[in-house]
Amino acid sequence: MSRRRGRAVEEEKSEIDLTPMLDVVFIMLIFFIVTASFVKEKALDVSTPDPNEQTMEQTESKNILFTVTASDEIMLVDRRIDTRAVRANIARLHAENPEAIVIVRAHRKSSAATYVAIADAAREVKDGMQVSLVPYED
Repeated sequence: MSRRRGRAVEEEKSEIDLTPMLDVVFIMLIFFIVTASFVKEKALDVSTPDPNEQTMEQTESKNILFTVTASDEIMLVDRRIDTRAVRANIARLHAENPEAIVIVRAHRKSSAATYVAIADAAREVKDGMQVSLVPYED
């Protein structure tokens, strides 16, 4: 019996108290949470026109209207244009009508990169040119 008691005493001695280690872990966790600098996500500045303000036919006649399909093809007046030709087309149409704004009618499945390319090209033509985004679905 003494042997059994001896083993029990040995097992009790070999246990490690984890409480101080948990305290250190929680203090480190609190330290890293408090000192962490969180990255703010960048957002696109997108203006959308009021749908009740004008009809699409009135908008097409006054402004520069680009249509972006679900497969990221850029259409201008029912013809497909390349991304590299967007700036030249905006410059030509802006020279004809200086008050015109650029409206991008983008399909919901199109990528944001296409909108950004059109918006950047419009802002290269005229700094501060208004670019609006109008989503559509087939």
